[in-house]
Amino acid sequence: MAKFYKILTVWYQENKRDLPWRAKTDPYFVWVSEIILQQTRVEQGTAYFLRFIDLFPDVNSLAIAPENEVLKVWQGLGYYSRARNMHLAARQIMNEFGGVFPDTYINIVRLKGVGNYTAAAIASIAFGLPYAAVDGNVYRVLSRVYGISTPIDSTQGKKEFSDLANQLLDQQNPGLFNEALMEFGALQCVPKNPDCLRCPFQDQCIAFARNEIAMLPVKSKQIKVKKRFFNYLVVRHEGYFYLEKREENDIWRNLFQFPLIESSKALTIAELINDEKFTTLFKGNKIAIDSFSPEVLHVLTHQKLFVRFIEITIQNPEPDHSWIRIHPNEVAEYPIPKVIDNYLLSKSLNKLSQ
Repeated sequence: MAKFYKILTVWYQENKRDLPWRAKTDPYFVWVSEIILQQTRVEQGTAYFLRFIDLFPDVNSLAIAPENEVLKVWQGLGYYSRARNMHLAARQIMNEFGGVFPDTYINIVRLKGVGNYTAAAIASIAFGLPYAAVDGNVYRVLSRVYGISTPIDSTQGKKEFSDLANQLLDQQNPGLFNEALMEFGALQCVPKNPDCLRCPFQDQCIAFARNEIAMLPVKSKQIKVKKRFFNYLVVRHEGYFYLEKREENDIWRNLFQFPLIESSKALTIAELINDEKFTTLFKGNKIAIDSFSPEVLHVLTHQKLFVRFIEITIQNPEPDHSWIRIHPNEVAEYPIPKVIDNYLLSKSLNKLSQ
């Protein structure tokens, strides 16, 4: 066990990246960085971390911020529940812990959106507490070095890897160990085509000896990808257009979008204008369909969205009460999904306001 730690820490000291959240062990910095990096590459997450900390430098500033501001700075990162949960957790810290970030694992894991891995990372890195942080990188390294084929998404597998990580953990420097192991998985023991010939664990790696690197780690479950068809209505009138807020328990909750008609298949213009929701929205109004965009594929982790934008000019707007009338210059004030942001970037604001 000690040999594993010594090899790992030597590698880490020689190869670790200079990342802004490593400048100090402030639990707030550790928390923000860990939440951002849950589903985001370091290269993309670094810029978001710096913007986030600039706008919300501490728990209090995050807690008192309007949700729209938090979601806006998160725009483009995806998995927006992370931002909503951080916002709620910041208020939880203010209300339940007097504005002081909790310093025990039990209290850290109570925070909204904080699971066992994130709590262990914060507890070890910020407070030096002996908890092993087991993420995807750690599963990969340990499964290969120790030749473990137990599925990582099984109850048995989660316990087996957690027990092993805690046995390997350096009790005196748990934060350093966790950061080193995660960094090793991110840079050296990568998912595909790792450079095993230059790996410091080559002589003890069971997967390398058995030529099983590509087979590990093992997952038992295949997640089905859902297909959805989004028809966004870019409704324009006298230089303005309309947005609505997504409030259902679905992707992009509390973000803003163009009025949406979701369908079970790709629709032609004729099928769209005969759709019951479309006729209800525009009943009694004179409209003109100005354009019907090509289909855009927007891929999420478990969903494929087939998206079209239909530009519509309306003569006598009587929009649904949930629509918000805005000028194109005001759109920067609203958090919007990346697919809509991409559409707006492809258009000039002047054209949208015509």
